[in-house]
Amino acid sequence: MALLKLMWDEGADRTLGLPSYETPGAAGADLRANFADRGAVTLAPGARALVPTGLRLAVPEGFEVQIRPRSGLALKHGVTLANSPGTIDSDYRGPLGVIVLNAGTEGFEVSHGMRIAQMVLAPVVQAEFALVEALDATARGAGGFGSTGQG
Repeated sequence: MALLKLMWDEGADRTLGLPSYETPGAAGADLRANFADRGAVTLAPGARALVPTGLRLAVPEGFEVQIRPRSGLALKHGVTLANSPGTIDSDYRGPLGVIVLNAGTEGFEVSHGMRIAQMVLAPVVQAEFALVEALDATARGAGGFGSTGQG
């Protein structure tokens, strides 16, 4: 298990608690909206907002934190994340915000304390890049979107 260090932002509501895994088998820990004014923001259909979590992270070297949508918000309200998954790099120390997008047909209120996203700690492998004259052949070749058939 890797240690993910967290720190509260100034003005954050600490009573909301740290991110938590809601079940023993959960891969993602839930993040909550943490507005300094303890208010809310209403997103019109198609609108997006940067929602603060009140936290800063120190991700261990060799890892990233992926920010992912919550499936219940997506199914019930069409609320998702604009850059999914979002990546928090191990050298970032700024405020952790979540870009929430209302892809639904009605306005949606993001209220203080609401579970808005989940974060997953994941290992990172950095690639070594090599420019070559040709790539090895495969059965699929250059077939793109939908090239492997349906079903």
